[in-house]
Amino acid sequence: MGKFARVTTGIPGPKSRELIAKKEKFVADAFTLYLPAVVDRAEGAVFTDVDGNSFIDFSGGVGVLNVGHCPPGVVKAIQEQVTRFIHTDFSIVPYQCLIDLAEKLADLAPGPSPKKCGFFNSGAEAVENAVKIARKHTKRKAIITFECAFHGRTLMAMTLTSRVKPYKEDFGPFAPEVYRIPFAYCYRCSYGLEYPDCDLACADALERFFATTVSAREVAAVIAEPVQGEGGFIVPPEGYLPRLKEICAKHGILLILDEVQTGFGRTGTMFASEQFDVEPDLMPVAKSIAAGIPLSGVVGRQEVMDSPEDSTIGGTYVGNPVGCAAALAVIEQIEREGLLERSKAIGRRLTDAFRGFQETYPFIGDVRGLGAMVAMEFVKDPMTKEPAPEVTTAVVNAAMKRGLLLLKAGVWGNCVRVLCPLVITDEQLEEAIGIIGEALAEAAP
Repeated sequence: MGKFARVTTGIPGPKSRELIAKKEKFVADAFTLYLPAVVDRAEGAVFTDVDGNSFIDFSGGVGVLNVGHCPPGVVKAIQEQVTRFIHTDFSIVPYQCLIDLAEKLADLAPGPSPKKCGFFNSGAEAVENAVKIARKHTKRKAIITFECAFHGRTLMAMTLTSRVKPYKEDFGPFAPEVYRIPFAYCYRCSYGLEYPDCDLACADALERFFATTVSAREVAAVIAEPVQGEGGFIVPPEGYLPRLKEICAKHGILLILDEVQTGFGRTGTMFASEQFDVEPDLMPVAKSIAAGIPLSGVVGRQEVMDSPEDSTIGGTYVGNPVGCAAALAVIEQIEREGLLERSKAIGRRLTDAFRGFQETYPFIGDVRGLGAMVAMEFVKDPMTKEPAPEVTTAVVNAAMKRGLLLLKAGVWGNCVRVLCPLVITDEQLEEAIGIIGEALAEAAP
């Protein structure tokens, strides 16, 4: 047992077993448990279950907790807001914190164009509304998305998502006029090429797509994650996103960059798009925006965001004042504590450690990431690159029993990804890396 990761009862412990039995009776089966341990309290990068077992959290609430569990400044902002008012519906009775948050995000968003914002409840809802806004602005219907993409689980977002199981199987029919092309997945290039000799053929394939599949005149938007999250932390090569933007602009197509998982410091800048020198026309944001309070938004060029008329986008709970207050405190903490630089430092340490593991274990086919958004991809053979999801499961389970929560990713479920809070201490980070080393050794075929 370590100083921070301490499992003394086994997983699940007796109290967790009792609660999980009740969960099985009353909660729908679709809500399966990744970690069979019921949380009792959490702080920073560590949480403790009801049996007293402590875990280092490399899941971060699936990318929601960049500023950590229960950050004091955010907790204070939430407490102050709920004592004043909890809800009015902004379009009925407006409030200042939403206006202030819109101003802040418009200022932080990549690119020089004047920006406006709209707020919603979840990442999927932000994506759905970005598509609506794009269609309204362009008067076109078609949307182009990518292989290995994840954009959510509501109808349009699920249609845009690539992975079939568990997200799409048996849930059709899907939204019409959605088309899919390969992403810049250099480790598994769809065109059998290597960067940089490929000259970004995967981006230029978009022009061919317009000739063979759907006319550019019918396409409202291309939507991409600047770093694919659920797909396995796939980082496109330098020049790829600017080339996409150039092609889109040429044809009057909007570029939507989904920053739901990559935003708010995860990749070492406030938004990942900044590192690719691209200004998205529309940018959905969510997850770490409010440290766990449900809130999302779309930030976009002013003339695009103003295309929908009165009441054509919105909803009863969108831009909840508690979430807006939390979001302002989150941004203030990121800036005050230098978490963008901290993200880069975490990423460097993880990348160095994972590449060191790769020298020992040939089943680690690829190590990749941007900032603190780092992943390992496991394969059965480094030459054939056949996915090895069974290794991923073994590593995750071995880490879990030692008190480290890791997440799987990848279309084939063969990646381990890190989404630890950016407030993790060096000591906690080193303990977690040590656990990963032990888990890899245990899982080695």
